[in-house]
Amino acid sequence: MITLRQLRYFEAVARHLHFGRAADECGISQPALSQQIREMEAILGLPLVERGARRVALTAKGTEIARRGLKILGDVRDLTDFARHGASVLSGMLKLGVIPSVAPYVLPRVLPRVQQTYPTLELQLRETRTDQLVDELLQGQLDLVLMALPTGEPGLDSRKLFEDRFLLASRAGAAVDETRLATPDQIEPERLLLLEDGHCLRDQALRYCGIARTERMNGFGAASLSTIMQMVANGYGVTLLPEMCVEVEARDARIALTRFAAPEPSREIGLVWRSSSPRRHDFDAFGDMLVAAIGETRSAS
Repeated sequence: MITLRQLRYFEAVARHLHFGRAADECGISQPALSQQIREMEAILGLPLVERGARRVALTAKGTEIARRGLKILGDVRDLTDFARHGASVLSGMLKLGVIPSVAPYVLPRVLPRVQQTYPTLELQLRETRTDQLVDELLQGQLDLVLMALPTGEPGLDSRKLFEDRFLLASRAGAAVDETRLATPDQIEPERLLLLEDGHCLRDQALRYCGIARTERMNGFGAASLSTIMQMVANGYGVTLLPEMCVEVEARDARIALTRFAAPEPSREIGLVWRSSSPRRHDFDAFGDMLVAAIGETRSAS
């Protein structure tokens, strides 16, 4: 019978496609991890991994077993949550993932409220790209993810919290008419500044502007909106800025913001969790706090 430990080791190998990095993550030596994977293969009676001199790849069966193992690990996490969390709402550990284009603009508004309302909640935060957060959620490494919807993944549930409209950010100057509504055809592909590949905000901007990746796109790709807005302020291009980020990222007088003509581009921000999780009441309570915090900020602005 294969063990949960072996499943965790194999999941790390499947994700990294590298025995050394997987072993480092799991906190064991590479020979010990390799031995566990070989024992797992012997129990199942089939090869899971193709081992080459310079590369590691999963076999067809290994890919399917990795997918099924991911669900098992998530279910085990949910079983543990069911045992640990009783009737009390938002107590104990909650591992929250947040995408980078949301975390700096929402968390400062909601974290003080969390501490005041639920003092026994131990919140752990993880900020990274959408695809990584979804993988970690499915594995049971995260309980909840705050991200742009939809996920497109089976086995996950979600709750929409609010709509976040986009504005066109450009360098202020005589050539910018801030009273005129912007349209996507006004955006030149070579002038559009975007986050690097893997960020959902990049894909949303490209879809709205109708720009294919093969077109004459600007080769610049940033890891943060702050970097992009500095580029915009200095006249290197334009970008689509989420409305929630305006207060932080558009304080520079050199930046002009223009509304888009209807239908305005926007993204749906919401919470995502495993369908099998027993903590729906926790997630709803957390979502209610987020909605209240954002609503208060918008009313004050």
